[in-house]
Amino acid sequence: MTMRYFELLDDMDIQDRWLPGEATNSQGQEIDDIWQFADGCPVQIKEHLRIPISHPGALLDYATTSVGGAPVVHRRVANIFSELAPDDVQVIPVEVEGQIEPYFILVATRNIRCIDDERSGEVQFWHPEDGQPDKVGTYRAVSRMRIDPAKVGDAKVFRPWGWTVALIVSEDIKDAVERAGVTGMRFEEVTGPSPVSPEQREHNRKLKALYDRTETARTAFWRTLGTLDEKAILPIVVGGGWPAKRQVWRVIHRPEGRTLFVTDGLSDFFVEAVEPSVGFGLELALETDEDQARWPVTLLERIANELVGHEHLREPARTGILSMEVGGEHMPEPLLTKDGRVAVLLGMDTPTLPTHFTMPDGQVRLVTVKTLMPRELTYLLEHGREELLHRFNQSHPGHLSRAWRQSVV
Repeated sequence: MTMRYFELLDDMDIQDRWLPGEATNSQGQEIDDIWQFADGCPVQIKEHLRIPISHPGALLDYATTSVGGAPVVHRRVANIFSELAPDDVQVIPVEVEGQIEPYFILVATRNIRCIDDERSGEVQFWHPEDGQPDKVGTYRAVSRMRIDPAKVGDAKVFRPWGWTVALIVSEDIKDAVERAGVTGMRFEEVTGPSPVSPEQREHNRKLKALYDRTETARTAFWRTLGTLDEKAILPIVVGGGWPAKRQVWRVIHRPEGRTLFVTDGLSDFFVEAVEPSVGFGLELALETDEDQARWPVTLLERIANELVGHEHLREPARTGILSMEVGGEHMPEPLLTKDGRVAVLLGMDTPTLPTHFTMPDGQVRLVTVKTLMPRELTYLLEHGREELLHRFNQSHPGHLSRAWRQSVV
């Protein structure tokens, strides 16, 4: 009979539970390589280790650190693993902050190349163009993982090669800890039939090809505008009314200390159709020279959601000039109208940014976003857009958005 294997996971659904911090030495300094405990190989540690509590709560028998992913286990868990898989694990004594009970870091000392790419739900790999040469060829993402038991041999505890964030255990290990009433663990099987039908796999393949097609082309365009910030942490929202159900924002560093914030998904294909397209045919761009500004992302999100939800706004935004107001919560005070909203002008031309860019499936308009001071909104409503645009164009570069500036009227 084929051996069954399971991914061992930290049960984060348990209410009011503790979260361990990263291991430190006796002086309270975080150890140099916090990832070594999850590499799938033996660890050489000679110093006494302590585990701080990063979030207080009920202690569990099994928990993992938030960054390094080191399993911190009670003595009875360590004993089960040491007894059933002595050749596969290393247990390192640690002192848990405020506890007299013995705890250990559980290290899987084997790293086995066994992920079944074809039977897993989806796998993605790191490529040379991703800019992380040390990761090329390893897995960037694995969902609904399946392994090939024939490649495991006699191992009962191991990390899968190329995706060592996963800790895999055999069925007898799982049964033993469940019989012991160990707390903090949950299991997901990684053997058995594929969780994805052939039809769903083909559907996913088409979606991935479309994602790659659009994302590669759009990323190449963003790089023509400046230095794309690969490390910027911005909210990425799945769902909603954006064409491919993913809401992404990117940051581009430009000359003279300027920062360009852009939407990255309004020109995606429509996921329901699974056909090539440029979605709504536009992306938003807000450029500022205010250092470390974060409000532009919030503003872009609100504008984008207005366009997504109202077709009558999308067409003028895609083809002409549009003024609109959005909610002003958490926005800079100087931008707020008397009603607590923020006004913007969309589609202002500027010689420093292109008006359109070409995707594999059509042209996309790059819609500039210009924030309006409250007096400028009043002036626009009384005198129209053309006179206000003329005044902006006299103050080079007029398309820049700032929270702190003098009104042009």
